[in-house]
Amino acid sequence: MDDDKLGKTEAHSIVVRSFEPSDKLEVQRIFYEGMMEMVSDTAFRGLRHHPESLLLYAAFTIGCLVITQCWWVIGLLPVSVLCARYFCSRRVIHAYLDCALQTDMGDVEGFYMKSPDSCLWVAVLEGKVVGLVAAVGHRTQTGTVELQRMSVDQNCRRRGVGMVLGRKVLEYAVTGGYSTVVLGTTAYNSAAHRLYQSLGFSCVGVTNGYTAPGTRQSVLERVFYRVRHHHYSLDVQRTKLKIL
Repeated sequence: MDDDKLGKTEAHSIVVRSFEPSDKLEVQRIFYEGMMEMVSDTAFRGLRHHPESLLLYAAFTIGCLVITQCWWVIGLLPVSVLCARYFCSRRVIHAYLDCALQTDMGDVEGFYMKSPDSCLWVAVLEGKVVGLVAAVGHRTQTGTVELQRMSVDQNCRRRGVGMVLGRKVLEYAVTGGYSTVVLGTTAYNSAAHRLYQSLGFSCVGVTNGYTAPGTRQSVLERVFYRVRHHHYSLDVQRTKLKIL
C-alpha cells in the first residue's frame, strides 16, 4: 500500500479530542521536537531562499580573498558560514522555545482551555498522543481564528494526522461563526506548505527577515539567521459546506 492510501486509511482511526492535563508532557515533547527540526531547516535548506544572504556571503568571501590572498582561508569560509547559520538558528529557536514554554505551552489549560474563543486539541493514534494544534479566536468585525502550534510527532508523519488536526480548526471556526482562519509559518519544508494548501489555505503574503516572538536578535543573528514568514488565509464561510 502506498503512502497516500496508507495515510487516508489511518486518518479514519485518528481521534482528535480536547487537551487534558495528563497530555501536557507529550504535547510539550512533540512541540519541542518539532521546533528543533527547524534549526537545520532554516540554517541549511533556507539558505537558497535568501539571495540577499548569498550575495552578502559572496562579497565577504571576495573581500577575504583580496585581503588575505590565502586560498585555504577561502576554502574554510563556506564551512564557517554554515556553522554560523546553524549556531544562530539554534540560539534563536531556543529563545523562542523558552518564551513559548514560559507562556502558553507552559500553561496550556490556562491559556487555551478556559476561554470559549480558544482551544487546543490533540490527535490520538493507537492510544498515543501524536499531534497537536491550537486555535485562538479574535472577535473583530470580521471574526478571525488563528491556527497555532500545529505539530505532529516525527514518527507519525504522512499518516493524515496534520490533515485531521487542520480540519478540526476549520470546523471550530465554522461552528463558532468566524469568517476567516489565518496562520503563519517559517517552515521551508514543502510538506508543511502542501498541507495548508490541501486544507484550502492560500498564501496571502511573505515577510522577509521575520523576527520570532520572544526573541531579540543580535547583529550576528541578523546576518546568519534570516527567515521568511508565510501568511496563509482561508475564508471558511465560503467553503463551509466542504469543511462540514
